[in-house]
Amino acid sequence: MSAFDQKDILSTFSSEVRGRFGLFKLKSSDIFEKCRLFKLADKAKELGLYPYFLEFDKNEGPVAYVRGEKKIMLGSNNYLGLTHHPKVKESVVKILQEYGTSATGSRFLNGTLKLHMELEEALAEFVNKEKALVFSTGYQTNLGILSALLGPNDYIICDSKCHASIIDGIQLGAARKINFRHNNLNSLEERLSSLPSDFGKLIVVDGVYSMDGDIAPLPEIVDIAKKYGARIFVDDAHGLGVLGYGGRGTANHFNLDDKVDIIMGTFSKSFASIGGFVAGDKSVIDFIQHFGRSMIFSAALPPPCIAAVKTSLEIMKENPEMPTILLKKSEKYRNELKRLKFNVGNSQTPIVPIIIGDELKTILFWKKLFDEGVYTNCIIPPAVPQGESLLRTSIMLTHSDEHIEFALEKIEKVGKELYII
Repeated sequence: MSAFDQKDILSTFSSEVRGRFGLFKLKSSDIFEKCRLFKLADKAKELGLYPYFLEFDKNEGPVAYVRGEKKIMLGSNNYLGLTHHPKVKESVVKILQEYGTSATGSRFLNGTLKLHMELEEALAEFVNKEKALVFSTGYQTNLGILSALLGPNDYIICDSKCHASIIDGIQLGAARKINFRHNNLNSLEERLSSLPSDFGKLIVVDGVYSMDGDIAPLPEIVDIAKKYGARIFVDDAHGLGVLGYGGRGTANHFNLDDKVDIIMGTFSKSFASIGGFVAGDKSVIDFIQHFGRSMIFSAALPPPCIAAVKTSLEIMKENPEMPTILLKKSEKYRNELKRLKFNVGNSQTPIVPIIIGDELKTILFWKKLFDEGVYTNCIIPPAVPQGESLLRTSIMLTHSDEHIEFALEKIEKVGKELYII
């Protein structure tokens, strides 16, 4: 296939992805007609340029294997590298033998174990809140929080780069949604000043943004929220384990534990498991517990997952220096990318984007790095705005200097080949 054909297919593929595959406008009496017509993913796979749903033979943390080939893993959220920690694995095996593989029911009925309650107490203490509530996934956590809290007399003021689970949670609630420009305090205040004073208002931000790696300006947001009588909800999925003392998150990083009303976290990043939690005042968490449908109507987090989270939390408490070491390692990597003249945006965390802009170049950059032995995440619209396509890279505590040096060497090589630097 010619370079022209490749470019044409890639261009069509990326535009179709932006338009939800461009097939939902299709008028047909058969609802499955759109499915039969969607062939672009198969064409991209034939070209070897399909960057999603790749099968891993093995993932050891900083190193992974795809189709038998070794890759330096720069695409993981395993920031503290705890998924392969001996203590974490030992605790999972022990709990598995004692409790089995599942809680076999919803938390609301028969699925709540003593383990859930112990974990919730430990998490609430960790983020300095009265109470915490555990969900089965991070996505379900945001759905449950927002669908429970948001009524027809409420407004939700949301950063334009908030996670997709927040957007979906808002749609399940009855509140009116208003976006403000990403990390733009003037935009936030402008939106709040236009709202009626007698309506409920909830400001929603990510603590650390999952694509850009930048941090929400919480001190200023707290001041604005106080001025307009708004509450604050921080999705700290990527901040816990990374920022704050011992990884206590973005609010702790700014010494604002008591000023942020709701903290949400996930277990699939620094906590070496899967699941999520929300923490806040007891009355708020009790309310979510009884009205959060995604928790009530889902099976409870399995015991082995709880064990992994509890042990990870214990390791983080015993080694509060880990986030500091991680941030220093990330800064060194980020500064080297800057020296090479790559655009890394406003990253301040282990998440370091390599912003390309052009979708086709981004996909080609991903493919060439993959072939060179470096695994990154290829991010194109609609996951990011048009013209902001990027490779999402992230540093783990368990990356050695040799891992990072190898990755940087290959990134520089491919960047020059594609005239990105």
